[in-house]
Amino acid sequence: MVFKCQEDSFLQEFRTKVVSCESVAGGYNVVFEDTILFPEGGGQPTDHGTADGRKVTSVVRKGTVAIHFVEDDGSNSPPFAAGDEVVQRVEWPRRFDHMQQHSGQHLITAIFDREFKYNTRSWWLGTESSYIDLDAKDIDRDQLERVESICNQLIVDCTPVEVHVYEPDDPALKSDVTRATRGLPEDVSGPLRVVTIAGIESNMCCGTHVRNLSQLQTIKLLSVEKAKGKCLVHFLVGGRVLRKLSECYDREVQLNTLLNGGPASHIELAKKLQSTVRTTQRVAKKLTTELATAEAEKLNALRDNNPPMYVLLHRSDGQESDFINTFLRVVKLPDCFFFLTNADTDGSGKGQLVLQGKPDDVSKLGPEICTLLEGKGNGKGTRFNAKVNKLKNLAQCEKLVREHFPCNDPVVEK
Repeated sequence: MVFKCQEDSFLQEFRTKVVSCESVAGGYNVVFEDTILFPEGGGQPTDHGTADGRKVTSVVRKGTVAIHFVEDDGSNSPPFAAGDEVVQRVEWPRRFDHMQQHSGQHLITAIFDREFKYNTRSWWLGTESSYIDLDAKDIDRDQLERVESICNQLIVDCTPVEVHVYEPDDPALKSDVTRATRGLPEDVSGPLRVVTIAGIESNMCCGTHVRNLSQLQTIKLLSVEKAKGKCLVHFLVGGRVLRKLSECYDREVQLNTLLNGGPASHIELAKKLQSTVRTTQRVAKKLTTELATAEAEKLNALRDNNPPMYVLLHRSDGQESDFINTFLRVVKLPDCFFFLTNADTDGSGKGQLVLQGKPDDVSKLGPEICTLLEGKGNGKGTRFNAKVNKLKNLAQCEKLVREHFPCNDPVVEK
C-alpha cells in the first residue's frame, strides 16, 4: 500500500477515518484508513504529529497497515472509536528535515556510485548528522570534495525529483536505470514507489522526498570514518548545515574572547596553551613531590625522639595521589597511623582517602571513616584506600581517630 504521506510528501493536514483503536501500555495503537504520518522504514525515522490534537509519537508499519501510537492524555479512555473522522497534522519541521536528509542521501549515494563505483551498503539518519556506509577501503579529501561539489551544483541547477508508482510486474521496474531495492523493507507488498533524480538515478524507496533538489538548499560532507573494509561518510543537508554553521560561529566568537585572538590564530594559540599547561603540570608535580618529601622527612626526624602515634594530614590541591604516594613512600614510621586526604579542587567535597598503619587500627577505623565520608573503597593489612564524596565530615572522622588513641600520645595534625 502507498500511504498518503508517500503520495504527497508535502501534505501537512489530512482528514481520514479511524479503523481501530487498541489500548496498550502508555496509550493506544490506532489504525486509520490512510495517513500523512510516515511510518518508520527505509532508514527514515517515524513522523511525529497529532490526530484531532492528540499526540502521535510513533508510527510503525506492519505489512500494509500503519499503526499510530497515540499518547494517553491521563483520562484513561480511548481517544477514538472505529468510524470516527479525525484530522491528522504532521510535525512539519521534523518531517521536512527528514525529507532533506533522505533525498540528500539518495543524491550523495548516486554521485559516489557514478564517479567512483562505490556502492552504498546502508545509511543512517541521526538526530544531529547522518552517514552512508560505502563499500570502499578509503576515500580521500579530493574525492569527498568532488562529490560535494557535484551535489551542490545539482542543487543550484534545480534538478527535479519525481516519484512514480508501479505495480510489481511492471516492465519499467526492470529498466537499467532503476537501482535495486536498497533500503526497501522486506515485507513491502503491492505497488512500488520509484524515486527519480532527473538524469542521475532511479531508486525504489518508501520514504518521503523533496520535489526538487533546490529544496535541499545545500549539502556538506563532514568526514570519512574507516571501519572494517568500509567507509562511513558523515553528512549534513539543508537546515542542518545552517544550524551547524551557527553553532560553529557562536563557538568561534567565544574562542575569540577566550584565546584573545581571531579565528586564523585559534589553532596556534591553543597549541601554546597546551604547551603552557604541560609545563605547569610538570612544575606542579615536581613541587608536590618536593613538598611531600619535606613533610615526610620532618616526621622521620622524630623517629628516634618521641615519634607521633598518628598523623592527620589533609590537602586540597587536586593532584590525585602524587602527594600521598610520595609522602607514604618516604616516611619511615612503621608504628604510626596516617589519616590522609586530598580533596578535588572543584569544591565538591569529593576526593581521595588513604589510611596507613597497624592492621588492627586500619581495620577498625577504615570502614568507619569511609562511611562518614560517604566513600567507596577497601583495605587490606596496613592500607585502606577509598574515593570519598563528603569531606566536610572530616572533623567527625578526626574525632574517631583521637578517641581511638590515648590522649597523651604525641600527634601531628595539619
